[in-house]
Amino acid sequence: MCDTLVALDAATGGHGTRFAKTSDRPVGEAQPLVWLAPRVDTRPVRATHVEVPPHPGPTFGVLGTGPAWQWGLEMGVSTAGVAAGNEAIFTRLDPRSAPTALTGLDLVRLVLERAGSAAEGVAHLVDLLEEPGQGGPCHESGATYWSSFLVADRDDAFVVETSGPDVAVLAVERSWAISNRTTIAAFDAEHRHPRQPVERTVDPRLAVTRDALAAEPVTAAALIAAQRDHRGVDGYSVCMHVPGDQETTAALVADLAPERPLVRVALGSPCRSVYVPLRVGRAVGSPPDWARWSAGLARLDPSARAALEAELDHDGVVTGGADDDGWADEAWRRLEAAIEAGPAAGPTTSDARAGEGER
Repeated sequence: MCDTLVALDAATGGHGTRFAKTSDRPVGEAQPLVWLAPRVDTRPVRATHVEVPPHPGPTFGVLGTGPAWQWGLEMGVSTAGVAAGNEAIFTRLDPRSAPTALTGLDLVRLVLERAGSAAEGVAHLVDLLEEPGQGGPCHESGATYWSSFLVADRDDAFVVETSGPDVAVLAVERSWAISNRTTIAAFDAEHRHPRQPVERTVDPRLAVTRDALAAEPVTAAALIAAQRDHRGVDGYSVCMHVPGDQETTAALVADLAPERPLVRVALGSPCRSVYVPLRVGRAVGSPPDWARWSAGLARLDPSARAALEAELDHDGVVTGGADDDGWADEAWRRLEAAIEAGPAAGPTTSDARAGEGER
């Protein structure tokens, strides 16, 4: 389960493309924040289950998150200003029939590492879906699924939906949201699984993200609010809490307009976590591990979390601190201080201000 959305420049009031994703995974599955430095591959690359040929040239650096046991990523943003994420979707074709190949998360990482634009990313994606293809376990439990993808850059965004060898691509005109169902009308009519309970598990979440996109201009603050939304059925909300099954384990909101993309990332449940602003390409240091970030911040008083997040956003975004190689270490220091101080912790400076400037 996941929710991914994008708003192009026309929908953000001239503030460039905004991309957002929540990642819903099995309860307790660690999903760390990672920085994948640029590299040159001279040998085949081993993804989660299979190898792919090396890329003919250096890869792009990528800031993203993904399950610790997988090679791939749930979501990320590259130094080329490309953002990508995927969703599990279920169609009339049983994914268990597919031979083991690339997972949807592998495909996200390969697009981010190898594509200089969203259009180039879609071309890479379509090629990889043909050979070696998509298939194999996507959860440690062995569960499999097909994927839909949202790929975006400063100027363009594309939806890619798959069902085995069948692929549909849609160019986004203004904004779009995807979730755990097919959303391209013709592809949906042909491929959607007739027994998938979308009215309970998916459509309420899709309504929340579509409402967020409809309230233009779309701001980062509005996207974060949508990621913390609990409207839904039986815990199937954008901020997901389905005991013993699924929970939101990471969330990301990215501005793709600046020269160096800005990412706000939270580990764990968005409603109990803190979003930290980071510039893609700047040093990321050593962030708290997934368990410490998600569980440690969840224990804080809600007002303390809100104050800490406002302080980080002000110092990192409004005053530009995130565009400095020393920022990440400072951000992690403040998170660690709040975790160590415990439930009564407040901001680490006296000047914590929310809502200054356009977010």
